Amino acid sequence: MFSKKLMARGAFSSLAIAGCLLGSIPAVTLAQSLPGLTIFSGVKPEYRLSYRLDFGGHTNAWDRYRLRVPAKKMKLAVAQFSITYPNYYKGKFDPKDMEIRVKGKSVPLQEVNWNKENRVIELIPEEPIPANSAVELVFSNVKNPSNPGIFYFNCQILSPGDVPLLRYLGTWEMSIG
Repeated sequence: MFSKKLMARGAFSSLAIAGCLLGSIPAVTLAQSLPGLTIFSGVKPEYRLSYRLDFGGHTNAWDRYRLRVPAKKMKLAVAQFSITYPNYYKGKFDPKDMEIRVKGKSVPLQEVNWNKENRVIELIPEEPIPANSAVELVFSNVKNPSNPGIFYFNCQILSPGDVPLLRYLGTWEMSIG
């Protein structure tokens, strides 16, 4: 009698532990796709931008980057987004498969330029993006670099009718690996 109760308790404990472990897998997966708690960084918290890597951000794999700019950062209308990335990022982009989304809808693009030598991607919408709009830059068909690491993608903008100088909005601290 005593051994049956002990075995039942042991089986129940094992099932409970297995359930907890299986239930935590999606939470771990989600944590890898967005920037989590950052303790040490070269970027001030007010300049950190959120992002999502749709296919897990694995090295040497195909991915889709969703680079987000919150409405509170969009204090001016935007005629051009300019994204720079570090020289140690050896991934590949597909300029034909990039878009700007505002309120979940794709905005027609006038031009997309990927300057590989200077490590700059420029997205120019046909019409300026209004101020105070939440924006998502979507880079599809991206080949992640083969080397793992943290890659700092900087976002700068040009405003319509303004002095043609890029203004810094923030940085996406992308973890690949």
